[in-house]
Amino acid sequence: MKKEDRSGKKKVFSSWSGGKDCTLACYRALNEGCEVSFLLNMLAEDGQRERAHGTRPFLLRLQAEAVGIPIVQVNASWEGYESKFKDAVEALKVKGVEGGIFGDIDLVEHRVWVERICSDLKIDPILPLWGYNAEDLLLDFINAGFEALVVATKVNEDWLGRTIDRSFINELKELDFHLSGESGEYHTFVIDGPIFKRRITVREAERVHIGENWFLDITKGELE
Repeated sequence: MKKEDRSGKKKVFSSWSGGKDCTLACYRALNEGCEVSFLLNMLAEDGQRERAHGTRPFLLRLQAEAVGIPIVQVNASWEGYESKFKDAVEALKVKGVEGGIFGDIDLVEHRVWVERICSDLKIDPILPLWGYNAEDLLLDFINAGFEALVVATKVNEDWLGRTIDRSFINELKELDFHLSGESGEYHTFVIDGPIFKRRITVREAERVHIGENWFLDITKGELE
C-alpha cells in the first residue's frame, strides 16, 4: 500500500496508547500541519489499566499534561470497544474534530479497521507511519529526541525499563523479531521528546508477571 497523502490543516484527535508509535504518529501529524486537539485513550472495562499496554491511566494523563493536549479516557470491554470508541469520537466531532491519527505501520487488518471506523464516523483517517520501514521509524523516533521505556514484553523480563536506543534495535535484529513489536514482543511508554514540554520521571515501579507477559508496573511518576 502506498504512503498517505496528508496535506492541509485540520482539527484532529490522536488515538493514544502512550507508546512510541502513537507518539511518533502524533509528532509527524503536527509537523504536517494538523491541529491535534485531543488524545483519545481507551482503558480496560474497569478503568484500572490502559487497554493496549496495561499502563496505569494516571501515566497517560501525565503524558497529556506534558505535551499540553487534553486527553479523553474511555473505559471499554473488548466486546464493547468499537461502540465506545465511536461514541467518544462522535463527542469529539461536536467539538470540531475532522480526523483521527493512528500509529499503525503494516498490519493490514488494523488499517482495514481504522478505515472502516473512520468511514462510519465520516472523519479522515491519518496514518503517518503507514508503509514505512520499521527500523527507519525507530531511528526517526530516536533521532528526533524521544525517550521511551519498555513497559511490557513477552520475550525477556530484563527488557523491562530499557530505553529504546540503537543497541535495543540491534538486539531485536539479532533475535529476528519485528522491530516495532507488532507481534507483542514489547510495548513502550514515552517519557520525553520534542512534543513534551516536561519530562516524566519514574519514581516507583515493579515487575509483574501475568500469563506469558512481563509488565513494568509504574506506580509513581511525576513531571520534572
